[in-house]
This record gives sequence, structure tokens and C-alpha cells, in this order.
Amino acid sequence: MRLYRRSARPGNVRVHRATGPDSVGTVMDLDRIRNFSIIAHIDHGKSTLSDRILEITGAVEARDMRSQYLDSMDLERERGITIKSHPVRIDYKSMDGDEYVFHLIDTPGDVDFHHEVSRSLAACEGALLVVDAAQGVEAQKINNLYLALEHDLEIVAALNKIDLPAADPDRYAGEIETILGIPADEIIRMSAKTGEGVPDLLDAVIERIPAPVGDAGAPLQGLIFDSQFDQYRGVVSSIRVMQGTMRSGSKLTFIQAGANHEAIEIGVRKPIPTPVQELGPGEVGYLIAGIKDVGDARSGETVTTASGGSAEALPGYRDPKPMVFSG
Repeated sequence: MRLYRRSARPGNVRVHRATGPDSVGTVMDLDRIRNFSIIAHIDHGKSTLSDRILEITGAVEARDMRSQYLDSMDLERERGITIKSHPVRIDYKSMDGDEYVFHLIDTPGDVDFHHEVSRSLAACEGALLVVDAAQGVEAQKINNLYLALEHDLEIVAALNKIDLPAADPDRYAGEIETILGIPADEIIRMSAKTGEGVPDLLDAVIERIPAPVGDAGAPLQGLIFDSQFDQYRGVVSSIRVMQGTMRSGSKLTFIQAGANHEAIEIGVRKPIPTPVQELGPGEVGYLIAGIKDVGDARSGETVTTASGGSAEALPGYRDPKPMVFSG
């Protein structure tokens, strides 16, 4: 049985660095938005690929670029792994003048962070499946792929590290086709280290990953998929707007928690946090609402407006269950 599902996509679109006015702060045309995550086995190049995308697109200036740019925790940088999901917004302009916005969510690859991957995938329409061209498909990668398929995501497969002497992309492309059902001729060959093939991957994001759906005039439904505590600003939540429009300064209701808060600041990470006045459907950003306890803004929480908001909560996440106990 093939796991891969293929749907119709528009024709090839070449993209380059955006040079026009910044689109932040306006509700965007949904056809110009792509939300995707990167899933892979640990040490197969997710963080390096994120670095290269930021560098190639000019989202980060060369003088500010560093290895593992999106990994902000000391432990992540020390161990060379990703623990927390890190959403970032990247602006594009196509050759015909059309603007695109990519919301890239870099996710953990280790099985111990299974719930982190699940939370991030719920905010996406597609996923980049990264496979080491010298090692092939790993068991944990199949596990994360099942997570993506459960969320009905479009899969774009890529063989990374083709610059290694031990790389055998043709062999492992055939392996991916046999195991996962993704056609070998659609698998992108690339090197996140050198940047070779990364522009082709960005093209595939536009071609194959569908745009989000939503109505800017509908009652607000926002999905919190991650929260962390900042000692100066309180809880900062990563949020994906599914329906409606979230505006700065509005009164919000956290449906599952049954609590009301004010949207003190909303914004996007570019990757520097940038405040905006509103976030429309399909957009990913952050929310600061003066919350002091991360438990009051837990992952899976549905946020709506206190007045005239949605009465229905979005499907949440199962509570992660501990697998290791210490006594």
C-alpha cells in the first residue's frame, strides 16, 4: 500500500528574494501563503536546511548568520539537536511579481520529542521529508511521516547530503519509492550544506504544497501549537490562525481554559519578532497576552474573540504521556 498521495498543483513557479514592500500587517491572499514543516530523523540536516533557506532567501543578513540559527536554546546548540519547534516567516516575490509568504516550522527529529512534531504539523498544510543520501530511510522518519499523513499533509521528499562521498541518491530514491510510495523522479536531490538543490526545493513548496483555507470575516479560531515563558513578557505562544482575523489589543477567550485575556501584542518571527496589527487566516505568528503560567496557554488551545467569537474549539492534542519514570 502506498502512503504517498498526489494532488493537482499549479505549474512551475520560479522564485527569488523579495524586494518589494513588506506585506506584514495586512491580511494576505491565501493563495500566496505556504505553511510547511521539516520532518526527518535526527542529524539528517533539518537545522542546516533551515539555515540555508534563511541564507538563500535573504531572511537573515550574511553578517548575522550562524549555524543552527533557529535553535535558540543552549542545550540545542550544545548537542546539535532541535528540541523546540521554531516557526519563522519568509517573504518571497515570484518572477511574475506575485508575493508569497512561507511559514517554516523547524521541528525536532528525535523520537523523544514526538509530541513537539505533532503539535507543529497541526499548523501546516505540507511537510518536507528530508532523508540522508548516505543513510537512507530510518525508522523514526517513517513514524514522523505517519504523523504528517494523519494531519493530511502534502509530502515533498528530498535527499540531503548528496555532496558526501558515501552518498548514493539513486539507490535511496528507489528505497523511498519502495517504502513510502513517493515517485523517485519527484524526489529532490540537494545539499543543505552547500546550497545545491535548495532553490528547487523552494520551487516544490509552491508547486506541491496547497495554500491554506479560511475566511477572514468568520469568527476567530486560532490554534496555539507551542508556548514558552519569557521572564519579561510572560507566556509567548506560537499561534496559527485558522479562521477569522486576530487583532492587536482585542479581548480574547481561551476556550479550553475558559479564561479571557487581552492581546497585548501579536506579531510574526522574521526571524526577529516583529509586531503586527493583525493576523489573518493561514498566517502563523506569536501572541503575548499577559499570561503568567504556560499551563494557561497549553498546546491545542483554541483562541477566539471574547465578543462574537466562535463557540467551537478546534481539535486539540492528546496530552503527552511520560515514557520514562525515575524514583
